[in-house]
Amino acid sequence: MQMLPSGLLPRASRASRSSQTIVARSSGAGKPVTGKGVPPPKSGTVNKGSTMKGPAKSAPAPAKGSTVRGPAKGATVQGTKQASKPVPSTASSRAVTRGNRAAAAAAEAPAPKKPTGQDYFNFTGFPFPLGPFFSRNTVRREIEKGQVWVFEQTQALDFFNVYTPVRMTVIKLASGGLWVHAPVAPTSECLRLLKELDAPVEYIVLPTFAYEHKVFVGPFSRRFPEAKVYIAPGQWSYPINLPPQFFGIFPAGELLTDDASAPWADEIEQKVFLPPSLGGVDDFVRFTEVAFFHKRTRTLLVTDAVIYVPDTPPEVIPRQALLAQAKDGFLARFKTGGKTKQEVEAIAKTGPVEDTPENLRKGWMRMVLLVLYFGPSNLLTPEESFAAVSQRLMVGPVVRELVYNRVPKSVSDWVESICTDWDFKQIIPCHMDAPVKAGPADLRRAFAFAFESAEAQGLLPPKPEPEPVRGGFLGINLGNLFGGFKLGLGNGSGDAKPVDFPKEDLEVLDFINEQLNKGNFVKRNADLDLRVQAELASTAAVEAQEAAAREAAAIEAGSASQAAPQPEADRVPAGRR
Repeated sequence: MQMLPSGLLPRASRASRSSQTIVARSSGAGKPVTGKGVPPPKSGTVNKGSTMKGPAKSAPAPAKGSTVRGPAKGATVQGTKQASKPVPSTASSRAVTRGNRAAAAAAEAPAPKKPTGQDYFNFTGFPFPLGPFFSRNTVRREIEKGQVWVFEQTQALDFFNVYTPVRMTVIKLASGGLWVHAPVAPTSECLRLLKELDAPVEYIVLPTFAYEHKVFVGPFSRRFPEAKVYIAPGQWSYPINLPPQFFGIFPAGELLTDDASAPWADEIEQKVFLPPSLGGVDDFVRFTEVAFFHKRTRTLLVTDAVIYVPDTPPEVIPRQALLAQAKDGFLARFKTGGKTKQEVEAIAKTGPVEDTPENLRKGWMRMVLLVLYFGPSNLLTPEESFAAVSQRLMVGPVVRELVYNRVPKSVSDWVESICTDWDFKQIIPCHMDAPVKAGPADLRRAFAFAFESAEAQGLLPPKPEPEPVRGGFLGINLGNLFGGFKLGLGNGSGDAKPVDFPKEDLEVLDFINEQLNKGNFVKRNADLDLRVQAELASTAAVEAQEAAAREAAAIEAGSASQAAPQPEADRVPAGRR
């Protein structure tokens, strides 16, 4: 995206989104991210840090819901920048004294950078250092006018320039207060953007056990001491199982399925996914998540259940990280999908990477594959693998392979309950893109693998045979006429195929799965184990009942034999005893 003339500001609205964006960028990173399919910026809004010649004009306050962009990452100035003075070139200029030159240099030097409010120290350590460590940019977008907003930051492996969006969702309740889902880092910038909504924070919700979401709940709740905190059941940490209070979380209550007593129950419903323990070593290991349904906007909120990978990089991803990934370095030359050395040399490029939409998208494709697979098969030419996972609602490979495949019945029951009871039209996950235009049929399709696995193992009854499709207008099936084309709106409706991950991309996850199984660190199928345990317990109970019945019968028979009257011939006269 090219820099705009002074005093102008890009609207930065994505083509696929109707929501407006408020972006606050820090110094020291790149320009706002754009790429293929992203419309060029339009003028007409106010840039707070613009450069203007002549007298500055006071800018009116932006209207509520409009697009406002703070200083772009990598911008050198915040506030008003003085115009640079031209270097003298006449003969008289050579007579300038050293003192004058020093004064001129001081006048031309840029003003010290003002704090951006993005500073936040965070170091997770186990199982890997999850950044950013020192600074987090925040993007606020309005999803439903005056009702729903998202606040986006990033999670990162800073050392490898791998970033993924992480999202907090805020809903305004009928009371006028705010309901906060999955808090992000409470930087000064994030808190300022939240306070601009001009409403008190009433409730803070932790919808998962996952540490990357849990770690910010304590610090966030301390900024709003009047707010009540509610957490998902089954909280745990590893390798030491610590209570929520250790992380600064002091819950007012625990989230329960269809809890009518929840203070927001009239507006937001909830369903808890609490599968059997996955731990082969520790029984407290459970993959907990709570889904929510905002009835007024028909919005489904999830944490890690599903994702939607956009074709172009989100605004919150640092530009310099995308360009670093676009470089054909060691990793790209190593993960080539089986190409020969000669083929690699013919494809790989050397030298600096130009800042172009094509290179930004290339960096995004590589970044996505590293996030989803840990070790994808082909980073040199990632287009085919990226196409298999982008622009469709799906369960991420890591969660699918390492978690949901071990509890297929539990997750199927949870998804079926969501799809049966809630008529949602859009989904807001905590990662990748949002909102995703999708309904119950799309969510069922994303979890087709779990339904099929549970049915194959006898954990679910087989589905009834579908009724034959009747002819449409004039007896013609219009769906077949147009090749099975499915009419749908938004980015979650038109994809009729379930996601089929390339086997070669799953090799690292398959290896991790194998090691977890070999070491008995987790159960291969917790649902199946639970059923076997239930059957064994039922069998043992039946056997115990039968044994007790036999024992009771024996006792009764013994008592009856002792109480029975003796025959006349067997009686002995009393005098002869």
